[in-house]
Amino acid sequence: MDLLLMVLTLAACASAVPEQYSRAVDWLSRYGYLPPPDPRTSKLQTKEGIEKAIRVMQRFGGVRETGLLDDETLRLMSTPRCSLPDIVGSEDMLKRRRRRRRRRYALSGLKWHKSDLTWSVHSYPSPSLSPGLPSTLVDSIFTHAFKAWSDVTPLMFRRLGKETSSDIKVSFNRLLHDDGYPFDGEGGTLAHAFFPGMAEISGDTHFDDDERWSYGGASGDTTDLFTVAVHEFGHALGLSHSSSDPSIMRPYYQGPVGDIPHFQLALDDKLAIQQLYGTKDVDRPGSVDPNPPRLPSPPPPRPTRPSDPTVPGRCNGGFDAVANIRGEVFFFKGPYFWRTKRDGLLVSLNPAQIQHFWMGLPPGIDRIDAAYERKSDSSIIFFIGSQYWVFKDTVAMSGYPRPLSEWGMRRKTGTLVDRVDAAFIWAHNGKTYLFSEGEFWRFDETRKGQQVIRQPEPGYPRDNGLWTGVPSHMDDIISWGEGDAYFFKDNHYWVIKSGGLDQDVVTPNSIGMDWLRCPAPPPYFPPANPKDPKRCSCDLTGSSSSLRSSFLLVFLLLVIKEFVHKLES
Repeated sequence: MDLLLMVLTLAACASAVPEQYSRAVDWLSRYGYLPPPDPRTSKLQTKEGIEKAIRVMQRFGGVRETGLLDDETLRLMSTPRCSLPDIVGSEDMLKRRRRRRRRRYALSGLKWHKSDLTWSVHSYPSPSLSPGLPSTLVDSIFTHAFKAWSDVTPLMFRRLGKETSSDIKVSFNRLLHDDGYPFDGEGGTLAHAFFPGMAEISGDTHFDDDERWSYGGASGDTTDLFTVAVHEFGHALGLSHSSSDPSIMRPYYQGPVGDIPHFQLALDDKLAIQQLYGTKDVDRPGSVDPNPPRLPSPPPPRPTRPSDPTVPGRCNGGFDAVANIRGEVFFFKGPYFWRTKRDGLLVSLNPAQIQHFWMGLPPGIDRIDAAYERKSDSSIIFFIGSQYWVFKDTVAMSGYPRPLSEWGMRRKTGTLVDRVDAAFIWAHNGKTYLFSEGEFWRFDETRKGQQVIRQPEPGYPRDNGLWTGVPSHMDDIISWGEGDAYFFKDNHYWVIKSGGLDQDVVTPNSIGMDWLRCPAPPPYFPPANPKDPKRCSCDLTGSSSSLRSSFLLVFLLLVIKEFVHKLES
């Protein structure tokens, strides 16, 4: 029986999606359930350790504890949430905490050593994305959010103007905002706050300005500002995440709380904050204001906004360019782009505008032909038509654009190349490859002092057909993973292993499913043809993984049965 269980476990593991598993491990590391990888010791996560981490995450998140990446667990992992980890501290510290207490809230170990705290708002949500939140209403919402904590403690909160230094500075920011924790566009991470301390940034609270913030959760596609503010101010006061339900300190967004003026903390949150600051003193009733501002009646629910038909869909493929930049993969399509991080997670389901991120490209740009990151100096090269740009991070360097003719690429016919279709640095040899209309050129950009040498190596151009098994006219190419070359065309990609140009079999994979969190396309079943002698064979060896798994399982059971029979005899 034990042998049968082992076989069934192996069969279940074989059917798992590797990308999904990898993303889950990264998620568990990011939010404190697994220790981060140690490059000095190359410490690997064990199967038992990962299963244990999944169980802790499930227990913390209030879902069925299975130790498996089931649908319920994966849905919880994809739920918008706070970006702070759920588990704070070393593994030994966590063990000591577990032995010491049974409560489900957690303290960061940091607190303000005073009870009179000041706060200020330094920027407000974008009116175009959050039109129902004028600055006066935002101030009132934050006042009531602080009041939730002062109602049960001796804490006093006083608002100052942004010109005056305060303990807790609140702002709405987008993407990179100079604190080391960039936001990710709409969805995903909603906000973050810094624990109390002596640093300049201690206590500061940042909200993602790409979210559609609302008062009272006016519609299903907006995020209630009060709910998130109470949660983040809890961090700014020294609380970590809680696994208790109900608790405002649960890491996942739970929707609007309802009646804001009469909101009260759950028992778990009340006990946690009182452990840091004590209970409310009758002689000194903590408050944010003797007369907190009245809040208007929440607006009536609005219908869910329709999607913008002018924004291209990420699941349709046909990207103009794909580039590996700073360890992230950028998918460019029209005037937009999507980003997939090193851990395989899509930064946002919604695209960002190229011009809002890359400063210095021509106004009205409607596409990128190709792009790559030069490893020798980390410059980023963009090709658009007959010109190219060199960027330092997200800003174009002076003197650009420059003509593509400087690269010295001539076709076999002798004409100069006027457009680049694809560009990448092959990790196999460190050389730069540019492709155009069925031909490619190779450059050695490592052979340089102060001047970058832009002349193709002798013997080029060569025919794209040398890269066997992949489309000869690709959308773009990147080096990824273990230095393999990834070729992208329409909604598929092909992988050529490092150093190999003539692999026997190169199988196409789905860009949408593997990179951009798109649903699986409907299965294709060829029409039945009773006269086709290969029809039966096709049914047995076709693309259905569940059918193959069934035959494999039957075979394994027969082997086990024979094995048991021999033992008994």
